[in-house]
Amino acid sequence: MDKRSFIKAIGLGLASVPFFGNSEAMATAAQLKNLLKGKVLKAGDTIGLITPASALPDEESITICKDVMAYFGFKVKEGKYIRERYGNLAGTDAQRLEDLHAMFRDKEVAGILCIRGGAGASRLLHKIDYDMIAKNPKALIGYSDITALIMAFQAKIGLVTFHGPVGTSTWSNYVAKGFTEQLMENKLVTYSNPDKKGDNVVQYKDRITTINPGVVEGKFLGGNLTLISGLCGSPYLPDFKDSILFLEEINESPEKVDRMFCQLMNAGILSQIKGFVFGKCTDCSPSAGYGSLNLDQILRDYIKPLNIPSYSGAVIGHVSDQFLLPVGVKARIDASKGTIEFLEKALV
Repeated sequence: MDKRSFIKAIGLGLASVPFFGNSEAMATAAQLKNLLKGKVLKAGDTIGLITPASALPDEESITICKDVMAYFGFKVKEGKYIRERYGNLAGTDAQRLEDLHAMFRDKEVAGILCIRGGAGASRLLHKIDYDMIAKNPKALIGYSDITALIMAFQAKIGLVTFHGPVGTSTWSNYVAKGFTEQLMENKLVTYSNPDKKGDNVVQYKDRITTINPGVVEGKFLGGNLTLISGLCGSPYLPDFKDSILFLEEINESPEKVDRMFCQLMNAGILSQIKGFVFGKCTDCSPSAGYGSLNLDQILRDYIKPLNIPSYSGAVIGHVSDQFLLPVGVKARIDASKGTIEFLEKALV
């Protein structure tokens, strides 16, 4: 055997050796191997309820969440500290972390629903036992501040999670249908904005705007703009190379939205992506006439020059009828039609 053949043989042999190591090394391995996926949920399963971010306003929030889960036929298990309050947070970091770990560790819990977002989930990221969670993959559902967990789990261990309603969201029939199809039937769903023409000859609400036309496939990654921009420079963002990035936001002025897009550009994220979808920027209008940029101008400045398939206006984010999106799987977008088609099942 010559030297080149010998080296090649060693490389092939090493590639077949099982991998063991710390969380940082596991993240690299996760990018090279299959994603971690939880099990398909079924009626009768137990869903764990946690509050990893802001405190709940009242007991009714928990009651409504339990009623919603009962609608799907689930039993629920409450986190030990979901009624706690520490400032604006749902308990101390240690308490919220304990509930998160307990639900992943508990063999009776099939999936985990965050009751609300708000703020504070990022405080947990450096303390999470990612090795334990990798051994107990489960569907975790939430959005807004829960983006911190969604991104960290993808970056560290390649876990597929779901950007969708929290327990206190409005669970419309549209949302319930997406939940059933994604989490209980494990379908390859195609999303487009719901038809809301009513008696009108054209649709006025929830229209999409094509930024750059085209069709593209890639790993589907994203969430709340504030959370993703805030995680830049940390080890809790996944590799965005050749991905389709989706974003949503609420209650931010156009100046702040512009600053956050600038951060994504300066961090090199925008130059890596193959496709882009912007959801809803709820209550993000200019505060005083034409005294600031508007969202269309911001997207024109940062996304249009990328010349990648891209559109805005998808019902993603702080709206009643929102998409329920698996994060980390392969998807295809058509920026002219405003569709998101998932090509890989999110659960096993």
